[in-house]
Amino acid sequence: MAAFLATGGWGDVPVVPLAGDASFRRYYRLACDGSSAVLMDAPPPQEDIGPFVAVAALLREIGLSAPEVLAVDRDQGFLLLEDFGDDTYTRLLARGADEPALYTLAVDTLIALQRAAGPRGTPELPPYDIERLLGEAALLVDWYRPLAGELREEYLALWRAVLPDAVVAPPTLVLRDYHVDNLMLLPDRPGVRGCGLLDFQDAVTGQPSYDLVSLLEDARRDIPGPLRQAMTERYLAAFPALDRQAFLRSAAILSAQRNCKILGIFTRLWKRDGKRQYLAHIPRVWRLLETDLRHPALAPVARWLDRHLPAEARCRPDLRGEA
Repeated sequence: MAAFLATGGWGDVPVVPLAGDASFRRYYRLACDGSSAVLMDAPPPQEDIGPFVAVAALLREIGLSAPEVLAVDRDQGFLLLEDFGDDTYTRLLARGADEPALYTLAVDTLIALQRAAGPRGTPELPPYDIERLLGEAALLVDWYRPLAGELREEYLALWRAVLPDAVVAPPTLVLRDYHVDNLMLLPDRPGVRGCGLLDFQDAVTGQPSYDLVSLLEDARRDIPGPLRQAMTERYLAAFPALDRQAFLRSAAILSAQRNCKILGIFTRLWKRDGKRQYLAHIPRVWRLLETDLRHPALAPVARWLDRHLPAEARCRPDLRGEA
């Protein structure tokens, strides 16, 4: 790290830790003589900074605000990035910022991203195909409530049958973690450039509904129903060629898949990595999942969960006395 910073002209600058995330990555701020930058430490082989660099370049090319990459050491896993400051949506909302205005900007940014990414194309990103989606849905029965053998295969077979109904449009750029923790307000930039984008290194090509539900069905905070509905309508109005009912079906399926994944990930973060704080969100994730499961397309999955994960089992796993 010291050698990387010295090469970039930041060798004698204090390195101040910033909040981490659910990955192996660590972030630091450097400040000197009125200038600042953010250092990402993404240790190989657990992390690869190549996708972040590629997606950041694409986002900037289409007129959106991803941090400028100032220096790169891919072998060691270091990136020096433009510093967007501290005004994440999460912090702004906690201070009482205008919630509808922030979400309107986020939805408009997503609309602009998808309009530009379609004709522009994407870098060499992996497809968010059925096998990848199945692997994520399996996290529920691998970590939250471990099941094996025929029960696990039965669960995955139901998802394999349902997931094709989530396809409603040609693949587009999907950032995957499009929610308030990874959005920033940049008030000096006009229009959608005022929405700063973070944490997009896991981007894929997939269905347009995914990032919208990532934003509006947030595992970490409650969003009022009328606001979710208004933002969904705003999005749909921007894409009149989309089949409305097919899109809403896609959103329900991918939201349910995502919430099954999150239940598994948050449990794994506790069991494997000792990050207990994520367990506090599990009741909310179950509420979101139960809402998703009301869609008729998900009836087979809903029935399976009712049999094997009934209401009394839908709680924080640490409260079940598991180690």
